[in-house]
Amino acid sequence: MDGQVRGGQRGRALVNTTPTPRTGADPLAAADDLVGRLRTRRTEPAANPQLEALTLAVTANQPVLLWGEPGIGKSAGLEQLAAGLGLPLETVIASVHEPSDFAGLPIVGDDPAVTGVPMAPPDWAVRLTRAGRGLLFFDELSSAPPAVQAALLRVVLERRVGSLVLPEAVRIVAAANPPSSAADGWHLSPPLANRFVHLHWTHDPATVARGMAGTWPEAAVPAVDPAKVPGAVARARGAVSGFLTARPGLVHHIPADAESRGRSWPSPRTWEMALRLLATAYATGAGREATAAALTGAVGDGAGIELLSYLEHLDLPDPERVLADPDAFALPERGDRQLAFLIAVVAAIQSDLTRPRWEAGWAVLAKAVDAGVPDVAARAATDLAAMRRLDWPVPPGIDGFLDLLQMSGALPGGR
Repeated sequence: MDGQVRGGQRGRALVNTTPTPRTGADPLAAADDLVGRLRTRRTEPAANPQLEALTLAVTANQPVLLWGEPGIGKSAGLEQLAAGLGLPLETVIASVHEPSDFAGLPIVGDDPAVTGVPMAPPDWAVRLTRAGRGLLFFDELSSAPPAVQAALLRVVLERRVGSLVLPEAVRIVAAANPPSSAADGWHLSPPLANRFVHLHWTHDPATVARGMAGTWPEAAVPAVDPAKVPGAVARARGAVSGFLTARPGLVHHIPADAESRGRSWPSPRTWEMALRLLATAYATGAGREATAAALTGAVGDGAGIELLSYLEHLDLPDPERVLADPDAFALPERGDRQLAFLIAVVAAIQSDLTRPRWEAGWAVLAKAVDAGVPDVAARAATDLAAMRRLDWPVPPGIDGFLDLLQMSGALPGGR
């Protein structure tokens, strides 16, 4: 017994729990300096379509979800993006939170029957609201259970956290691992998945090798050219509206299997996202690969590929240039281009409605009558007539549409 005790005492004596007295310099100071030097890095402009697609979605202020295997740099990419934008970054690990962390905790006041019970927001939401702008990053989204995903619906779509509404300038980005490689992975619920632009995040061995040498690609945010904004908005409206007119079956199509429902698929909500992405791409001059990745990330591969094929052969003229000189314009020969362009012209007029622009629009629509295709311009004519102010005279270009407009009641003032 005595030997056992002594043996136990000898075993315990091998572990020294007494703090080492400080006799001079910190023994870990040199190690910390080494780690600090390894963290020093620089960035350089580089062609990186997936990074450009991310910055395009962030510029368009659309919630974006990065899908990728663990350890490939999704979180690091977001930190670099926030630093490049000069935005505060708030990272929230969705999988370790409760639904109440996003819906808010009830705070009972003096008289709840009169004042109600407000829902207190978490500290990260308060910080973003005080800053007025920022990047909100939800990590490990596919590891969040269904109840937490449900609580995130209002945060992603309405920007509401408890009783607090996040500023419009706050951008939302999330990251997820495929359920097969996520910790306790779940498929995303269709309502939550349909609120994101889904981007596939992969690693390029050459980029990683160069990064280990201290240089990573720069997350350059595309700059919107103010001079291009009116034309970009009109062209995007014409293109998306024209496409959905030709392919009405793609307006809403929810996939049959759970995995596909947890990714991107077409719905009126995601077509609105695609419209914003396309207009932003036109206004920034974004690359074709990045634009393609963003559009398919919004509406899914099937609908996105059809849209991209449609856009490739569309080649719409700038509606602003046409409105400036409608007599010099020739109507496209293809019916789908005619429809998309006329919708774009009407959208451009609506964004800056004046009598000269309104009359120029009728001069453009009259060319559809001259070309023998007034039916193509019927919808555009109805929308344009509805913009007329009562003190504006009816221009000559409206003659070919009088019967249609009188039947629809879109021309209440008569001639």
